[in-house]
Amino acid sequence: MNGLKMSQIPRGRLLIAFGGFTVGGYALVNHCMYNVEGGHRAVLYNRFGGMSDKAQGEGTHFKMPWLQRPYIYDVRSTPRIIKSLTGSRDLQMVDIHARIIYRPNVDRLPEMYRTLGLDYDERVLPSIANEVLKGVVAQYNAVDLISKREEVSQQVRLRLQERAKDFFVIIDDVSLTHLAFSPTFTGAVEAKQVAQQEAEMAKLFVVKALEEKKSIIITAQGEAEAAKLISNAVANNPGFVELREIQYAKDVAATIAKSEFKVYLSSDVLLMSGLARGLSHK
Repeated sequence: MNGLKMSQIPRGRLLIAFGGFTVGGYALVNHCMYNVEGGHRAVLYNRFGGMSDKAQGEGTHFKMPWLQRPYIYDVRSTPRIIKSLTGSRDLQMVDIHARIIYRPNVDRLPEMYRTLGLDYDERVLPSIANEVLKGVVAQYNAVDLISKREEVSQQVRLRLQERAKDFFVIIDDVSLTHLAFSPTFTGAVEAKQVAQQEAEMAKLFVVKALEEKKSIIITAQGEAEAAKLISNAVANNPGFVELREIQYAKDVAATIAKSEFKVYLSSDVLLMSGLARGLSHK
């Protein structure tokens, strides 16, 4: 045997050996090893011992053919839109859409597989999301759902996080992406907004009228006070009227002087009669 050379081994046996190694390598890679990609975890099922108590991390792992079988979970955060048609506190129908970002609890993957399987999101999220949305929306009037949207979203997130813990699901975030009401309610809201705008315009008109009234009263009071002062001035000093006539005559003369046309006016028109009376008195 020590002196046996490769040339002395029949070619058929070499081909059989090579084929055996090939088949063995293929069986080893495909039936005795499995890969866990990034962002995933695996739970291993044993035909004799049942589910493993710990999830397998990323990388390549060995398994016993036929005896063990891995189940792969995607543990990355995943978004999902849940739609719900529910009623508000004032009995208005609301079409609401919630965007939920969720992921499985890695530490509870074996229990999750035992109770829910791989499609846990299809089994759990639609039911608990609709339950929470209906419960939260029922506490608000339709108008409050719009004005307090952030508060409603926070209430939905807190309740959904607490509810999902029972199913080994972690809720990272919840946001309300769509709120729609019935056409009748939408028309009523628009009509109310128009009426409020018209009422505000009417208030502005009333305020404007009151301000104009105050302005007129103040102007009239000022004119009355001015007339009273002039009357007292005339009574105490007759020359006050003559002074005013001279001032008016001066203004009229200055205006006519700037004109391109020639104008001839009498002293009465120029209000100079007062000046004449003053000179005659002297």
